[in-house]
Amino acid sequence: MRPSRLDVLLALAVAGAGVVEAYGRSGPGPGQVHSPAVVAAGALTAGGLLLVRRTAPLAALLALTALSVLLRLTVMDADYPLAAWQFYSNLILVHSVGSRPDTRKQRAGGLLAVLAAWGLLQTLPGQDVAESLIGAIFLGVAYGSGILLRRQTEQTVRMAERAAVAAADERTRIARELHDVISHNVSLMTLQTGGVRMLLGADPDRERERELLRGVERAGRDTVEELRLLLGVLRDTPDAAGVGQLERLAGPLRAAGLDVRVATAGPARPLPAGLDLAAYRVVQESLTNVLKHARATSVAVLIRYDSRTMIIEIRDDGRTSGQAGGTGHGLTGMRERVALHGGTLRAGPAPAGGYAVTATFPLSSAG
Repeated sequence: MRPSRLDVLLALAVAGAGVVEAYGRSGPGPGQVHSPAVVAAGALTAGGLLLVRRTAPLAALLALTALSVLLRLTVMDADYPLAAWQFYSNLILVHSVGSRPDTRKQRAGGLLAVLAAWGLLQTLPGQDVAESLIGAIFLGVAYGSGILLRRQTEQTVRMAERAAVAAADERTRIARELHDVISHNVSLMTLQTGGVRMLLGADPDRERERELLRGVERAGRDTVEELRLLLGVLRDTPDAAGVGQLERLAGPLRAAGLDVRVATAGPARPLPAGLDLAAYRVVQESLTNVLKHARATSVAVLIRYDSRTMIIEIRDDGRTSGQAGGTGHGLTGMRERVALHGGTLRAGPAPAGGYAVTATFPLSSAG
């Protein structure tokens, strides 16, 4: 996962403050920085550690604690207080550790890291019971706010999943109603048109009328078939909808003559139910857009796994203009669904032609 803008700003703030403090308080006297270049390098390193606070916060916090202890034992005067960049970096990383998924390993590691950070505070000059309690309060608030953020995020994801299920149920109901009402009426109109054509007989003077009626019959049959295909994509899916059901999802499109290829690269990994469903819905919505707007003859769905991400790419060979469909609400909905799981979505014309939708889901935050 790439660092966010907030991560970059925090890293720059910590690194910049550390460099200013290192040179602004340098000197040979007690309570001063004796090796400003080394301390400034430490601050720059701390800024770099903040860039990975979302992917490896535990390792970053332990590395920062070790770095701070090393600087204090080697180049910082014994009377020098805890540097501001060290203090704020610790709070940020402790908060990030608390916001990670709640697993037994994560809880144990988070507690160890927080204790290590608190232990660093105990090495400061003039540290007494009150100072220790103040440090514990700050670290506890940072860790607790991370836990609160994690729970709020998980609740948001659960609510989104429930909303997705409700929306899917409503779409299924609408699809059934459309199929029962529209398909029936269009089929009836087609049959009646054929009946009128038969009543005209073989009179050569009525050939133009017969040909017009044949056109109406063909249009009616094509409409029923296209409606059946579209509703097949919108209808209910298995309860365990996920990337494992993409072949089944592609079936109705293949039956209609669209060449749909589904492939996987890299070792597949078990996914949380919410993320699995989100990935499935992205592919479902993309295939629906291909069917409705792309005028494509083939579409490829590729799922790539690596150690930290799952990337889903849907690429067709159709036209590229207006493929997001309608007002773009479908594309907006896909972006929101992917963002709920910490991912990103890109959509647009492919360099080699056609249209491509690429969704990237971080797996490190998925458990």
